[in-house]
Amino acid sequence: MIATQAKLVYQLNKYYNERCQARKAAIAKTIREVCKVVSDVLKEVEVQEPRFISSLSEIDARYEGMEVISPNEFEVVLYLNQMGVFNFVDDGSLPGCAVLKLSDGRKRSMSLWVEFITASGYLSARKIRSRFQTLVAQAVDKCSYRDVVKMVADTSEVKLRIRERYVVQITPAFKCTGIWPRSAAQWPMPHIPWPGPNRVAEVKAEGFNLLSKECYSLTGKQSSAESDAWVLQFSEAENRLLMAGCRKKCLSVLKTLRDRHLELPGQPLNNYHMKTLLLYECEKHPRETDWDESCLGDRLNGILLQLISCLQCRRCPHYFLPNLDLFQGKPHSALEAAAKQTWRLAREILTNAKSLDKL
Repeated sequence: MIATQAKLVYQLNKYYNERCQARKAAIAKTIREVCKVVSDVLKEVEVQEPRFISSLSEIDARYEGMEVISPNEFEVVLYLNQMGVFNFVDDGSLPGCAVLKLSDGRKRSMSLWVEFITASGYLSARKIRSRFQTLVAQAVDKCSYRDVVKMVADTSEVKLRIRERYVVQITPAFKCTGIWPRSAAQWPMPHIPWPGPNRVAEVKAEGFNLLSKECYSLTGKQSSAESDAWVLQFSEAENRLLMAGCRKKCLSVLKTLRDRHLELPGQPLNNYHMKTLLLYECEKHPRETDWDESCLGDRLNGILLQLISCLQCRRCPHYFLPNLDLFQGKPHSALEAAAKQTWRLAREILTNAKSLDKL
């Protein structure tokens, strides 16, 4: 048994050093190329409208605010200033979303975003995005990369297609630090020892983002209040939780397997599903020794089996917001195909570690 485990860990390390590192290098190269274009577009936007200041910056060879959705799809979060006069209201009526409401009607004229405030005092995510979309469309025509970049039509999101190969979504957002959403109040579960009180305090202090984008749970039933809502996002908190042991290596292997074998019609699975299941696996295996390099094979198998179970039940709860289902709106046939393909993949890795050479 131990020899089999050791063989699997050896093969996974080889897979990580060859396949995962090659994927990382290719994505890093793409990001540099894409960020040049996006920065140029955002510079033009800023000239027209100084309230939209580009927050895309390179720190230690990483771009702050850049999320990789897949090797050809990215999201850039553009942080806006001055949320000050608004209260964060999160009453759970819109899973995964919250609203920003004027703390005092008399402060309306003090807001930097006055023309995007609705009659009932909400700062409208949709109105801000609509204005931003108009500015980006104008900037695309003026920027020095106009030959290689164009707006993606037929969407309320702000998306650019670059060199006909890459899609980048640019999402206006507010950073919320020092508060924690009520809809995530059940985290951490009292009976689960991971991640421990000190790490919990760090994660909660890190806070979360409010994004202006279409919400999972609202597709197809947008009332005006709902389209004014902001989407909760916890990427910094999640990254902080995955820092120790072989967690990041495990995520890298999962992303590489997804990119190579689970990019399926109907797009049932993205890298965020992998990250979410990894966080649940951390709760199931709370001891740091469970995340030693020698356990990489066991953790990977556990996550793949959990993924199959989620796909078969057609439900994948968000880690911090369990009322939000990350499979909502995905075609059942696509989830079924993904379950079968994941099962083939897991069986292959479990029964023959050397198969990783071909995967």
